[in-house]
Amino acid sequence: MGEVPTVEALVIVDVQRAFVSGAEAVPDHLSLLSAVTLLLDQARLAGVPVIFIQNDGPLGAVDEPYTSGWQLHFPPRPGEHVVRKQADDGFVGTNLNDLLVAARVGTIAICGMLSEMCLATTARTAMATGYGVILPHDGHATYDVPPGPGGSEGVPAHLAARAAEWSLGDEVTIVASAGDVKFARHQAG
Repeated sequence: MGEVPTVEALVIVDVQRAFVSGAEAVPDHLSLLSAVTLLLDQARLAGVPVIFIQNDGPLGAVDEPYTSGWQLHFPPRPGEHVVRKQADDGFVGTNLNDLLVAARVGTIAICGMLSEMCLATTARTAMATGYGVILPHDGHATYDVPPGPGGSEGVPAHLAARAAEWSLGDEVTIVASAGDVKFARHQAG
């Protein structure tokens, strides 16, 4: 792997209370929260745009809007953006691309969950739109995949997350840990 590109924005996907605490928390959620905390601290220190994606789940879901589980785990600071979505893709029906264009972002770091769903779908659209995407291996998570039809075995969450990384192909840059992500110092316009 060559030199890791410098990151100009942080996109945090669906790190909401229901998915990182209590009975519905993803396995190893404490490690995920540690990695996201490091990314968030470094992005804030560098002054790059921080964008939180927040899923609006359906009625009765753990992430139903305005319920405790729907709340973002990390409170956004003034000047940070919250992009609400109803689809897996953080770009569909939202102003995510407008925010990135306005900030003149070329490369993003993406973290959050679920690895094979909202995170991967948003990363794919970012790459298809022309953004460079950095994904720290410890910065995303998912649930165990249950056994499937025909007697297929279940898949532990950490393997499902790794498979999701692999499925993103050659255009994504995967780094071992959140500590490997380097943020550019934001230049005031």
